[in-house]
Amino acid sequence: MSRETTYVGMVGDWQKLLVTLEGKIAEIPQLEPFRVKLDGMVTQALEVIKQQADLRANKQAASKQMRQLASDTQRLASAVRAVIKEHYGIRDEKLAAFGLQPFRGRKKATAPEEPVTPTAHPTDPSHQ
Repeated sequence: MSRETTYVGMVGDWQKLLVTLEGKIAEIPQLEPFRVKLDGMVTQALEVIKQQADLRANKQAASKQMRQLASDTQRLASAVRAVIKEHYGIRDEKLAAFGLQPFRGRKKATAPEEPVTPTAHPTDPSHQ
């Protein structure tokens, strides 16, 4: 007989044990208090499994709602930032207060360095 490792599997195993106990209680009457306690605990376990399923469904619904809210809010925040840039202009340092980078011009390109050509060493046999 394999041992169950999931809660649903364990509860199923306990329910089978309860059914068997109920059928054999006449043969082993001293197990009745344990059967009653086991029955109560299995009932509690079934309630907790139901609560978990409800919470999982609620979590999924909340996650979906949060994704939609994040998308809508991100779009609105982008629009607000665009209006702020329009109001102050792209170069105004006041943009930094809103977490925006003011345009400070482009860096001047430096002249590319001339490539250094290796000079032949006088003792190099390939250049003799």
